[in-house]
Amino acid sequence: MKHTRIIKTLSLFLLTGLLDSCGNKAAQQVPEAKVEQGTFYIDLYEEGEIEAINSINVSSPNIPWRFGNLKIADIVIDGTEVCAGDTLITFDPSEVRKAILDNEDRLVVSNAELEKMLAQHELEMEELNADYEVTRISHEITRMQLESAAHESDIKRREIKVNLDKADISLQRAKEQIENRRKIQIEEVKQKRLNIRQDEERLEEAHRTLAKLSVIAPAPGIAIISHNWGTNAKFQIGDQCWSNQQLIQLPDLSQVKAKVNINEVDISKITRGLKVQVRPDAFSDSTFTGYVATVANLAQNKDNNSNIKVFPVEIVINEYNKNLLPGLTVSCRIIVDEVPDVLYIPLEALHVEGDKSYVYKRSTGGYDRVEVTIDRTNSDYVIIESGLERGDRVALIDPTVLAKDDEKEKEDK
Repeated sequence: MKHTRIIKTLSLFLLTGLLDSCGNKAAQQVPEAKVEQGTFYIDLYEEGEIEAINSINVSSPNIPWRFGNLKIADIVIDGTEVCAGDTLITFDPSEVRKAILDNEDRLVVSNAELEKMLAQHELEMEELNADYEVTRISHEITRMQLESAAHESDIKRREIKVNLDKADISLQRAKEQIENRRKIQIEEVKQKRLNIRQDEERLEEAHRTLAKLSVIAPAPGIAIISHNWGTNAKFQIGDQCWSNQQLIQLPDLSQVKAKVNINEVDISKITRGLKVQVRPDAFSDSTFTGYVATVANLAQNKDNNSNIKVFPVEIVINEYNKNLLPGLTVSCRIIVDEVPDVLYIPLEALHVEGDKSYVYKRSTGGYDRVEVTIDRTNSDYVIIESGLERGDRVALIDPTVLAKDDEKEKEDK
């Protein structure tokens, strides 16, 4: 920004010097500037990048670890304008589809095993009930024998009584066997059905995960792809990511900000509320206004490979423009202070020798060396406290050097 202004100033006053009929040939070749009077701005120039103040972050889906890593199969082109419901990212579904097929096969086998188990249980219970019935009948016969042995000898009666006791035990054992086997069967069926339910849940989970692998836009906007720190580039097809990792931003472009990094030497000059002029590098003929919104309290490294410390500063831009897109590089002129009603000249016109400052002021005969007293400077101009008046013309280069060059050129000829 500042270099463009300097070039324009030089061009303007070079043209003025060339067209001015007063003075000698050397004077006509010297670029000049006029001493201006007005408000002097103490400013600071920094490059930054446009960001949205508010945006929707689109992240990768949260999927179970058993389905492996997320791998991008397709992703929207960076900067594409999307509508709500448009597909932004599709992840490779091969692992999930394999899990679906495996769970479907496992369910078929498990259900078949359950049917077989139920049939076996039914057969076992039929056999146990048959054994119990035989034991019960034997017990009943023995009991009837004991009742009809009233006239039998004591030995015979005791023998029958022993047999009846044995029949009681056998009947009780058969009954307990049926009850125990029924409990075991209930637990076996319960466990098998639990396994089937787990397989069904895994299958449902796989289907839900498959649906998550297509990420859609929750709102309309411009899709800005995030930076993949693993590859040092923006996310693209084939990249892997973890669950809930930010991949795309859908910024609200109605209000944007510029983020700049101020070095630790200049950060003391920056306070909230300072006025800022913002000029996008892509269309430098447009200038926007803004103000410093936030100043970081803690410094950070300028980049991963540098030990230079900088302070992030956020500048809110007042105007809306459809061309102010996130990621756009801008030049920011931060107005640190304003000094009203002073004289100032371009820095190129000022010469310094020791503790003396001087300029070459235009006169009727050429240029006079004039000592001046200066005050504050900015990136382009310096305040003149004394030695010049408004409207005076000063050389932007040393005219004596130009005159010596002309003399040498004549001697060479």
